[in-house]
Amino acid sequence: MTRVLTTRALGTLLAASCLLVWGCGSLPDETPTQPDPPPPVAAAPTPDASPSPTGTPVLGGPAPKPTPTPEATPQPNPTPGSTEGSGACGSPLPPALSTLNVKVHLRGAEAWTLDSTPLVGPDATYCAKIGFTDGRAVCPVRPEGNPEREACELYVTGRAADTGRPGPTWTFGGRFCTGRSSGCENSAENQYQVRAFQGGTFKACGRNGVCGEVEVDR
Repeated sequence: MTRVLTTRALGTLLAASCLLVWGCGSLPDETPTQPDPPPPVAAAPTPDASPSPTGTPVLGGPAPKPTPTPEATPQPNPTPGSTEGSGACGSPLPPALSTLNVKVHLRGAEAWTLDSTPLVGPDATYCAKIGFTDGRAVCPVRPEGNPEREACELYVTGRAADTGRPGPTWTFGGRFCTGRSSGCENSAENQYQVRAFQGGTFKACGRNGVCGEVEVDR
């Protein structure tokens, strides 16, 4: 009898415990807590597809230096520089001065006399018209003894830079012919001639820069 009561008492105690602690039911079906979703990731900025300008000068920077243009070397101009003498020269007027034919004219004991003759061309037609019918293309402005020759020579040669007389400018060693100390002296009667007191290269030039020269070996 005692064992039966004990068993019943145990069952009653277990039942009471079930009601008190668990409410005589199964464990509640609790849904597990889900973690919060991660924050949205910001989209990366789209790069600008337009090309960036190139070669833009920096403000305040040094300005590019222009390339200097080399100066041109003056060249002789074959065109007569003035019309002086053209009226008395007549027709046909000579073409441009081509050269000055410079030669030793006289060999004196004290000095040698140098002579120059203006030559024009090349123009075979002109040379034939004024009397040189041998086919030459370079010739004097008029034949020897022609009354128009002096004016025609002035037209193509001009006046000497140092004396202002009709005829070429004579130089020796780059200097004017002013007397014995310079090595040469302009002829007192004729600007186309000069007296050379020593050996060397003598040059005669027209106003257009065309020259002729001769070597004196005295």
